[in-house]
Amino acid sequence: MKKKIAGVVLSALLLAFCSPADAQQPTKIPRIGYLSGGFPSADAPRTEAFQEGLRELGYVEGKNIVIEYRHAEGKLDRLSALAAELVRLKVDVIVTGGGGGATRAAKEATKTIPIVMAGDVDPVAQGSVTSLARPGGNITGLSTLAPEISGKRLELLKEIVPKLSRVAVLWTSTGPSTARLLQEVEPVAGAFGIKLQFLDIRSAKDIETAFRAATKGRAEGILVLTGPVINAQRKQIAELAAKSRLPAIYPFPEYVDAGGLMSYSASIADLYRRAGTFVDKILKGAKPGDLPVEQPTKFEFVINLKAAKQIGLTIPPTVLARADKVIR
Repeated sequence: MKKKIAGVVLSALLLAFCSPADAQQPTKIPRIGYLSGGFPSADAPRTEAFQEGLRELGYVEGKNIVIEYRHAEGKLDRLSALAAELVRLKVDVIVTGGGGGATRAAKEATKTIPIVMAGDVDPVAQGSVTSLARPGGNITGLSTLAPEISGKRLELLKEIVPKLSRVAVLWTSTGPSTARLLQEVEPVAGAFGIKLQFLDIRSAKDIETAFRAATKGRAEGILVLTGPVINAQRKQIAELAAKSRLPAIYPFPEYVDAGGLMSYSASIADLYRRAGTFVDKILKGAKPGDLPVEQPTKFEFVINLKAAKQIGLTIPPTVLARADKVIR
């Protein structure tokens, strides 16, 4: 009997000395992969917005969540290898930024790890998802897709250059969203009597050729449509537009930060912040294919008065008053 009592007492003592950490399984810290075709410095405002979205939901990087950043730095052919690297790290979710190229690379690298788009242009046309309402597969997130946004950019260009009659359009003819963009731009051009000159940009070497063609075609303005190569070379494009003394409107505010005249777009910061919500839902068990892709709810109009002065352009006060941000 004494031996039995001693055994019970010993067991109780052992349990008492066990710490809570010993008695429980350690909590797994989620690991997020962030994949972008851009440069870390240029991507900083986007990643900061994403981190802010996570913080609002209680995630603090380095404490209860880990983020593995991979940037292709404009070398889009590196995206596949970087995506494969994130898969080997066994991240819980991959967040793709900087356009559809990163999403495509992530999709090719994994069919099981959830992928959250932070702001792809047209994920249905790109083949990333089946539909916005029911994405299917392992991809969901946010799209910059907004009805008639490219047409609205042409309208703004016409407002700052009232006599505008010829516009050079920088585009990538092989892009998956090309048909939709044309459907937005061409009716507006027709309504204003504007002749469009389409200049195909498939590689960086096409950019100078395009501007020479725009000058030869007597273009009075530039409309820049989004595309991987075009986005990666935004500084060169902004510089050539200034050198050619051509007012230009761009698809993202990063072009304006690089010296461009103006941009009208979905609020990229808002999209990246909202990407944190998708990550949170997935970490809590939601399937990406069941989460509808969300579209923009906030838009941003940015004007660079330094760029306007450089080409001798005066922005009408009525247009300036509508800007969300003015660089002076």
